[in-house]
Amino acid sequence: MALTAMAALLASCSGHDSSSAGDPSPPSASAKPNILFIVLDDLGVDQMTSYGYGGAVPPRTPNLTAIAQAGVQFRNAWAMPTCTPTRATFFTGRYPSRTNVLNALVATDLANSAPSPYEMTLPKLLKTQGYTNALVGKMHLTGSDLNAAFNLPYGYDSMWKLGWDHFDGFLDGAPYNIDTRAGLTTKGPDVDSGPYKCGFIPSTRIDAANGADAGACYFADGNCAQISIGGDVTTPGRSCMERGGILDPGQSCQATPPSYVDFTAQNGYYSGRWVRSTANGDGHVIPASDPSSRGYRSILETDRALAWAAQQPADQPWMLTVGYSGIHTPLQLPPVSLIAEGTPGRNDNLVCSPLADSENTPVLTQVTDLIDNHLITNLMIEAMDRKIGDLLVGLRLARYNDDGTLDYRPEQTDTVVVVVGDNGTYVNSVKFTAPGSFDPKRAKASPYQTGVWVPLLVAGPMIASPGREVPHMVGSVDLYRLFADIAGSDVDAAIPAERPVDAQPMLAYLTDAGQASIRSTNFTEMGTNLRASGTADEQYPCVVPAANNVCTTLFPQKGICLAQGGIWYGDNLSSETSGLPAAGYNNCCQVQAYRSAQGESTTFLPTATKALTDGTYKLVRVARNQCEPAMGTADPGAYSYSATGYDIRDELYRIDTAAPAPLLDRDGSELVAIAAPPLDTSSLSGAQQQAYARLSSEMDQHDAVASYNLDYDTLHCPGDGNRDMVVDQKDVDNWRELSRLNGGQSSWYDFNHDGRTDAADLAIIEKNLGRSCSPAASSAAARPPERG
Repeated sequence: MALTAMAALLASCSGHDSSSAGDPSPPSASAKPNILFIVLDDLGVDQMTSYGYGGAVPPRTPNLTAIAQAGVQFRNAWAMPTCTPTRATFFTGRYPSRTNVLNALVATDLANSAPSPYEMTLPKLLKTQGYTNALVGKMHLTGSDLNAAFNLPYGYDSMWKLGWDHFDGFLDGAPYNIDTRAGLTTKGPDVDSGPYKCGFIPSTRIDAANGADAGACYFADGNCAQISIGGDVTTPGRSCMERGGILDPGQSCQATPPSYVDFTAQNGYYSGRWVRSTANGDGHVIPASDPSSRGYRSILETDRALAWAAQQPADQPWMLTVGYSGIHTPLQLPPVSLIAEGTPGRNDNLVCSPLADSENTPVLTQVTDLIDNHLITNLMIEAMDRKIGDLLVGLRLARYNDDGTLDYRPEQTDTVVVVVGDNGTYVNSVKFTAPGSFDPKRAKASPYQTGVWVPLLVAGPMIASPGREVPHMVGSVDLYRLFADIAGSDVDAAIPAERPVDAQPMLAYLTDAGQASIRSTNFTEMGTNLRASGTADEQYPCVVPAANNVCTTLFPQKGICLAQGGIWYGDNLSSETSGLPAAGYNNCCQVQAYRSAQGESTTFLPTATKALTDGTYKLVRVARNQCEPAMGTADPGAYSYSATGYDIRDELYRIDTAAPAPLLDRDGSELVAIAAPPLDTSSLSGAQQQAYARLSSEMDQHDAVASYNLDYDTLHCPGDGNRDMVVDQKDVDNWRELSRLNGGQSSWYDFNHDGRTDAADLAIIEKNLGRSCSPAASSAAARPPERG
């Protein structure tokens, strides 16, 4: 839609009677609508009743359903398989292989695999149209300050450097582990060592040995309240935690909290560090001990977003991105106040009881854990849905009816609302029963449908025929161009012609109910982020049993592995891996050999995966490490990844997005035997052979792009840290700045990938000064992906 036409549409809208605080306000005549962008973490379409799925016991999502009914629901939207790559596509418009943002960022990755401050990010682009930009909550676009800020060149100003005028959220990819000590240092040396698996002290009815029916509830501001069972309080420990406090069981309030009450520890969704930066930078940490950092994340994320929006002038167009942390692990019971009375599990604290683990019965333990995970997932989604409704009401975009339902009429507002998932649901939360029957073994972190098929809802004043579905393919990368078009930005004029974005138009799907498909194919990928050379011995394996016993070195610390439901094979061993060397293992080949000797299977998380579809047929290309020596011929500690190459396989499927029973790319449903490319398609029909030929040819192009960009720093254009295709004085100036920041550690000017930005990198710039780099090299022949 032309910007002038959109302005006329907005100016002609009339709002509700705004006499009450919750009523929507009438739109201004501004030509530029506000944009509210809501990102849901680890929530795939398998959870969504509005799509016709949700399993036998779906979560309650009345507010998300209201948004879908008031706008358009995209039936065929893909994200990347993991968080950081998807979120980078939103704000750069480029596929991961163009930016080397290939997987979720962890402390051991180089900054070279983080979004670059030299990109024309979406907030920078929208600023050219007069927008101010805020990001609240979880986004995981940068490294964190773990490992002495190894991969965080701009520290707490990182999000400001990427273009946001206001950031109030988390640099980390997930809430920290649940504090199983419930804030009491007397219950163990660290947060993983206590008896309280849900982060609060249960009642004595649930846990006679460790529970409490009364106590002193201490708060970070120095206040204290006596709390006991009675009235609305059924579990004092839970009620205290929900209020931001720590319960001292069976005790009375003292003038000062006892020394063993620890407000510094992070506790899953209920206390955590926040990072804030403003329009002037000024990045700083708000610790978990600060009263403002204590409370349920979905509540705090909503409140902080509303606080920022309330400060914006009426004539100032804005884009507000709210990254809700739910439903990322660790799964943790939300506040009772956010859950409807009739929701199963609302008052169920049995999931926090040692009895729920069915000790000494491994099979029953797995069953009860799965039931608990699904129950808590549903509760977390319902709680988040409730806060999304509160967000719309607080922004005066909607109001609640007397019966609690959401009255949302986007045609009477000046704000476009976009809701999207960042990848498929994680294994332990996937709805594997009908309707839907999704595949938990091919979920988040895989390129299969359960891993990349996400909800995408859009509502706003320009929607033609609201309440419909768009069946056509869209990718997460396309949101970059959607937001730019809504704001009136000219992407093609703002982006260098030699580095075009991958984003395709999608605004026409909103304004024209009859718009034909724009994309001919959809693409997703995941790889291995760049890591410093010589750090292989610092990469520790984690095996996730629920994901088909997949082994990965993606999780750099034991606590993160355990929070994902994994078994840790690295340092600081547990009883499950007591037979390992004291230092643990540092690659998945060693783990495979060890587990094989125990009669246990192991699969490897691929080093790179890509998937491409034409809407009917889907090609998956997977690259995995190979091991040497041959399995079974040596002690487990002798194994390493093969230096001679990777095992690369093609898989061809037929898929659809039907409700209630979609055709999924399940194990065993491939149309022809899985093999190294090219596949032998002689047994397929002519149409299927042609589809594979087209998809395979396009996949080869994606492989070539990935190969080109992986080698950009060392082969194709060494010295060009800002990726403007020339090595010049700007690169010298940028190197000079980054070599002085963060102790000269990892940055986009670490060309030799040794984790340092130092004189060796300056020498590379000086050697190549004046060099112009041809983008034609991106079509070079592919090579196997980087090994991780």
